Order: sequence, then structure tokens, then C-alpha cells
Amino acid sequence: MSNQPAPVPTPTTVLGAGALVTLEGAIAVGAAITLTVRGLLGHDQTVVNGYGTAAWFAILGGAVLAAGIGLLRGQRWGRTIALVAQLLLLPVAWYVLTSHQFLWGVLLGLVVISALVMLFAPGTSRWMAVGYGAPDTPSDDEPAS
Repeated sequence: MSNQPAPVPTPTTVLGAGALVTLEGAIAVGAAITLTVRGLLGHDQTVVNGYGTAAWFAILGGAVLAAGIGLLRGQRWGRTIALVAQLLLLPVAWYVLTSHQFLWGVLLGLVVISALVMLFAPGTSRWMAVGYGAPDTPSDDEPAS
């Protein structure tokens, strides 16, 4: 017999957060590709270094994309990267909101806050705890014994 805990199904909160984080990562990687193509086509690089910015978006966006896909596949390691990304995007949403880009700031803020709520949801926390060997706690539906 194995000492491994029984597999626990991935909660819908984790899957929802994974979808949002995957979207964020895909947008960042798309921005990296766009900036690289613009640089290769000869657009002006004197004001902003498109290649450097593209590298930044590729590295961070790639990590966020991987975390989102990991969450969608039920991998617990993706939660930490996703949480850090959301906490870093919160002030970005505020900046965009106060920079007269109200619609984009509100949209980003809603995505970030929604992902944070799902990543800190009780079901997500129980799922994480079971994955790290914590004793299984009764769900809200089950009576405590």
C-alpha cells in the first residue's frame, strides 16, 4: 500500500483562476511577439527598447502562462506564481485606472481581483493543504466527526 493521499479533484475555483491567469500570460506573450516583430520591421527603438521590453514580457508572461496552464491541469505549483502575478498586477490596474484609461483599468482590476478571490477561496486552500500532506478537512457539506 502507498502512503500517497488519494487524488483530490481540482476545485472549480482553481480552474477559473487558471483560465484567467492563462489569459493574462497569453496576452503578455502576445505583447512580446508584437514588440519583437515591430523591432524586426524597423520601428523606432530610440524612445523604448522594443527588444528589451519584449524580453521582459516573454519571461514574465511565459511564467504566468505556464502557471495558468499548470492550474488548469491541477498542478499546485502554479498557485504561487499566479498569486505573485496578481499582487503585482493590482497596482498596475490602479495606475491604468488613474491614467484616464478607465475601461482598461476596470477590466484589468476585475480580472485580477476575481483571480485573487478564486486563489484564496476556501476550496482552493483545502485543495492546496491536501496536496501538501495536511489532513483532509471536512468540506462545508460534510459534518465534522
